[in-house]
Amino acid sequence: MHWTLARDVVFLNHGSYGACPRTILNDQFELRAQLEMNPMRFLVRDYPPLLDAAREDVARLVGASNEDLVFVPNATTGVNAVIRSLDLHPGDELLTTNHDYNACRCALEEAARQTGAKVVSAEIPFPLQSDDEIVDAILGALTSRTRLAMIDHVTSTTALVFPIERIVRELQERDVDVLVDGAHAAGMLPLQLSQLGAPYYAGNLHKWTCAPKGAAYLFVREDKRDSVRPLTVSHGENTHRPGRSAFHDRFDWPGTLDPAAWICAGNAVRWCATLLPGGMEEWMSRNHALAVEARQLLCDALRVEAPCPDSMIGSMATIPLPSALQHEPPSRPDLRRFQGWLGADRLQAWLAGEHRIEVPIVRWGKDGRRWLRISAQVYNSRAQFEHLAGVLQTIATG
Repeated sequence: MHWTLARDVVFLNHGSYGACPRTILNDQFELRAQLEMNPMRFLVRDYPPLLDAAREDVARLVGASNEDLVFVPNATTGVNAVIRSLDLHPGDELLTTNHDYNACRCALEEAARQTGAKVVSAEIPFPLQSDDEIVDAILGALTSRTRLAMIDHVTSTTALVFPIERIVRELQERDVDVLVDGAHAAGMLPLQLSQLGAPYYAGNLHKWTCAPKGAAYLFVREDKRDSVRPLTVSHGENTHRPGRSAFHDRFDWPGTLDPAAWICAGNAVRWCATLLPGGMEEWMSRNHALAVEARQLLCDALRVEAPCPDSMIGSMATIPLPSALQHEPPSRPDLRRFQGWLGADRLQAWLAGEHRIEVPIVRWGKDGRRWLRISAQVYNSRAQFEHLAGVLQTIATG
């Protein structure tokens, strides 16, 4: 078995935190051992070329050059770095959508609070039937004051794949810079960031490319690199390394750190490409096909309609729960530990505590309706989704 996931848990939530395969975890352990054997040698002499090699692997995966990318701990950090680097003024507008990720919206809100700018949200419907509804809502929210649009490539809660190429093209034609929150895209969708045209793109590697937690990347287009600063300003601000760009200098050394997750990201990308005969193309298409199949299975079992066409999802899918599952399940003190610090939904805690099924239940939209989001990774099977459907049917009719 490639993964260390608990065998008594039906894990249908790869999208939240990913799952790192055993061989990559072993690589990470070995790198940490090397670091501790001689920290000076590892961090001063070994770390830079190892990081460069990992960056080359990631750059090939996302269709970018080595010079375009820096490593960050997570996509949220990359988003924050871009937003904090903007020269904002009172009255400037920062555009997002009602499908955005809360942590990234918080970054916009804080920047607006500090500068007098304003956050504007494009209201995209869900359910929906076409990409036009997404594009029209975003363009309809633009004004002459829009300085930046933060747009998801794959939305977290609703699991929609936005038509990002079209959105970027439309916004750039209107002289609006785009920061793409691509937290879920790498390993789920084919990427060509150098051709996309977006000035900024932040993505995770611990999700669909199965790197260790703490591995993510920030893409910055060449004409914007001089203006982007990391959240931690360190030696790279005034110390230049021969053969490396100022962009790399600023981000590669945020202070003493454990860089094993970043270095292992390259190993994870190459491992994913060798697991199936068809490489990453088969990896992505297999996961998409399973997500489509599982969504239909659940919709049929729960007698609900799929909220978007198959073409608008990747390796995740979100479906509405029927009215019978909109009420709270029985509450027991021993289930409180499953809710966690983020205050997970009680139905989600019930599924985890009573049935050992890990799957997110969210409330979304103005009516606060309950939705179920599933993830399909190569370790998942149809039988697992059939089990979830059976449990939900039992709860709904009980």
